[in-house]
Amino acid sequence: MSSLPLSDNILSVAFEHAPCAIVVTRHRQVEACNQAFCKLFGYPENELVGQLMLKMYPSYEDYELIGKLRYQELLKEHHCIDERFMRCKNGEMFWCKTQGKTLTPAAPFDLAIWTFTRINIRPDQEGNLSIREREISGYIANGYTCKEIAKRLDISHRTVEAHRAKIMKKLGCRNTAELVSKIIQVQA
Repeated sequence: MSSLPLSDNILSVAFEHAPCAIVVTRHRQVEACNQAFCKLFGYPENELVGQLMLKMYPSYEDYELIGKLRYQELLKEHHCIDERFMRCKNGEMFWCKTQGKTLTPAAPFDLAIWTFTRINIRPDQEGNLSIREREISGYIANGYTCKEIAKRLDISHRTVEAHRAKIMKKLGCRNTAELVSKIIQVQA
């Protein structure tokens, strides 16, 4: 097994081949991203560099809301961690943990670095849930209320409540905290 020679380029090699999805943004626009980031979102690098991160958000509304929240957090703490839905090139929505750090504390979005980790519904429990129940589970894990989920899915909030009750019964949960902990886990 050959080893890479130490050189000025070693940081570039480490960034490109890091096992976690990393993106560097300027004003919320992709400046650079690594192979793991491209794989996670299903885009080749040339379709990401120079594009707004909006491309990977479920909606413009989410992009704006999360941007406002993270900007304030980065301004105060210079780093942030959250969980949210993101969207792949093929349109698939997935739940992920995001960590960010600004490199320009006075203007947090001028230059920032972010990592993304996909979070999945546990496979052993996923099989017990219908497609609609899995979809609703994702929203529950994201902290949405039944009324908010109903609005997003354009269905009755009572229908969402019925699905939530079935999910809780199938997973053997007594409260929301227990439900969320059974729905999600960080993918290894």
